[in-house]
Amino acid sequence: MISVFLRSPVRTALLVIALLNLSYSLASAQDANTAVPSISFSLDFPQSIPDHYRISVASDGQATYDSTGKLTPDSEAGDPFHLDFKVAPETVRRMFDLAAKAKYFEGQVDSGKRNLASTGAKVLTYKDDTRNSHAAYNYSPLPAVQDITAMFQNMSSTLEFGRRLDYYHHHQKLALEEELKSMERMASEKNLEEIQAIAPILQKIVSDQSVLNITRARAQRLLSARTLGASR
Repeated sequence: MISVFLRSPVRTALLVIALLNLSYSLASAQDANTAVPSISFSLDFPQSIPDHYRISVASDGQATYDSTGKLTPDSEAGDPFHLDFKVAPETVRRMFDLAAKAKYFEGQVDSGKRNLASTGAKVLTYKDDTRNSHAAYNYSPLPAVQDITAMFQNMSSTLEFGRRLDYYHHHQKLALEEELKSMERMASEKNLEEIQAIAPILQKIVSDQSVLNITRARAQRLLSARTLGASR
């Protein structure tokens, strides 16, 4: 029965979501109340880059990011990546407003439709002194959940750009030009969030005179627009 069930990618995704719901319920039952309210988002999507990541944002702006998988399509799976960073107050307010609109991810969040393509097993979690709720889903029809999902995914895109830029700056400086060009394009399309979180590597590129001037100029433009995600 299990081998038949797993033949369908969509059914497999639904099974993963069900298992995630169970595991998060068990974990929540053991967790003590948290002093600082927080929202976290995780995505498990095999064959994507990264194939797993988790972002946690506290109401005071303190945030963590963890991811695993390849750095680029042509690379081997690398070491797990971890980053502590600060989220802009405007972004924090927007995220917590969306969590409230989504009723703190309680109740039915996933669409429940089996004919939808899998876009990865996602989990949203909200914790404060009185709540410890979560929702696992593939696709949600709720506008607030869609919006906060997009924010987290855009944030991951930004942080993964920073991860690659740091690698290229150390090992392949000529690759910085195409990477920053892609980043500029995504920023103009408003598909990045919290650019200021990777300001240190952008500043290193700007200050490095061994990097092409056109590349340094791109990094400078992104530095100048680093509050883009928080201001829109």
